[in-house]
Amino acid sequence: MADPLLSVEGVVREYGAGVRTRALAGIDLVLQQGEFAALIGPSGSGKSTLLNIVGLLDRPTAGRVILAGTDTAGLEERALTTLRARMLGFVFQFHHLLPAFTALENVMLPAWADEGVPSRAMRQRALDLLDAVGLSDRAAYKTDALSGGQQQRVAIARALARGPQLVLADEPTGNLDTASSDEVFDLMRRFNRQFGTAFLVVTHDPRIADRCTRIIEIVDGRVKSDRAR
Repeated sequence: MADPLLSVEGVVREYGAGVRTRALAGIDLVLQQGEFAALIGPSGSGKSTLLNIVGLLDRPTAGRVILAGTDTAGLEERALTTLRARMLGFVFQFHHLLPAFTALENVMLPAWADEGVPSRAMRQRALDLLDAVGLSDRAAYKTDALSGGQQQRVAIARALARGPQLVLADEPTGNLDTASSDEVFDLMRRFNRQFGTAFLVVTHDPRIADRCTRIIEIVDGRVKSDRAR
């Protein structure tokens, strides 16, 4: 078997000085290339904390996160930023698009930020992604002129702009109606199948979880169950 895309080994995350609050209590998790996994659990169970640590947005108090063979524990902030930009994509419940920018410019932003100046290739990649999510006719629209479902589709295109190996999605359908939720899920699943991009999706929606190929349940900062579907 190939080396895993992601290995989380004994990850603990505590907060506070004096009296400590333990959000994660020793998480072990392995994710292979191309998996499409749901991360479920009650509010406060540690799902978003784990996603932030896997996404290299936070560091664990103890334990290791190994991404594509790189042990991230010893990396300085600049190296973490580079690895995050090249390896990871992010989709959130609230899309965090920039309303002053067009849909096209929002999709270009990850590459733009990494390379410093926009390029023709960057623009073409963004146009291709907007076409893939069914929004080529909305490329010049400011994002606040789009519906909630359309905004989330732009966010998915933006997450894929750098060709990440892993997309982390935190309640990506939580702010959408049922029809829009299904559209967004189907898009993510299509990109997963077409390009082999792995997805780790935090969700409270059992409909969404049941359509994933693996369900990881976290309770009180620990993995309670981990089952393939």
